[in-house]
Amino acid sequence: MTEAGEASPSFEDLQQAADWFAVLQGGAVSEEERQEWQRWLDTGPRQRAAWDQVLAVADVFAGAANPLARQVLERRPAVSRQRRTVRRALLVAPAAVLAGWAVSQLGPWRGWVAAYRTDTGEQRAVALSDGSELWLNTATALDVDYSATLRRLVLHRGEVLITSGHDPSSPPRPLVVDVAPGRLTALGTRFSVRYQDDGGVSVDVFEGAVRVAPRGRGEPVVVPAGRGALLLHDRVHLTPGQAGALPDWQRGMLVADGMRLGDFIAELRRYRRGYLACAPEVADLRIVGSYPLADTDRILSALQATLPVQVRQTMPWWTVVEARASPAAGAAAR
Repeated sequence: MTEAGEASPSFEDLQQAADWFAVLQGGAVSEEERQEWQRWLDTGPRQRAAWDQVLAVADVFAGAANPLARQVLERRPAVSRQRRTVRRALLVAPAAVLAGWAVSQLGPWRGWVAAYRTDTGEQRAVALSDGSELWLNTATALDVDYSATLRRLVLHRGEVLITSGHDPSSPPRPLVVDVAPGRLTALGTRFSVRYQDDGGVSVDVFEGAVRVAPRGRGEPVVVPAGRGALLLHDRVHLTPGQAGALPDWQRGMLVADGMRLGDFIAELRRYRRGYLACAPEVADLRIVGSYPLADTDRILSALQATLPVQVRQTMPWWTVVEARASPAAGAAAR
């Protein structure tokens, strides 16, 4: 997220900003280095936006930054500092929920105080009073609101697998899941619900069926077992759905079958604290395999061992996967 009128920083902009942060945090900084950093920062809005993002990640994962690295924030207008404060707070939430908030009335604060939450990389099982079972994936926030007439779940962010129980009430109360773009109604089923990066919500049905209704004027769609759907504010798109009886993440695995490396890293990012990105020049490499989500360092090491890539950590909380330098290039650099 960048301020109005600013261009979004590229992968290269963000890497330059991270490199400069490492220099300025490294201890003694010469006047020449400080001036060179300032010249880079003053190059344009993309550089300033990239610097803001690096500082935001540093605030969340590495504490207060070096005063020199912060001085650019102190010189800028108060309204910009307020926007950055909000941006830093939102960094700990998946990008999917940011767009969802724009079209919902649930309020961003609800995810931070939800009854059931998981941290990045954490998963949690929840048994409800009616016999329904939930499995919360990484960085998820969910509330349960059961009344005399309705069994209501509210997913604020992240992803959840739901197995609906047989309600003992008479008549049985419907089980619904409210998300920013609409409502899902379980029809005796097992299904997963996930916020996407653009604020849409994906649904995969493993047993039974789910009625998917957009919040706007779009028509509801009943999604059967073996199929999926993408729920937007004004419409529903049917999708092929996931293979198998359960999603792979519920077994603690990230499975790639010819997946683009860029897409793989984007998925892995959900389970790893800090910044993780894939360089554009290696994003189209294809990857095959099953990887245990409990150890993201091990996954990155496996990528480095099997693909022509290297994993570079500018700081412990800033990691990129990029093309492996050739021996000739390394010799020339020396």
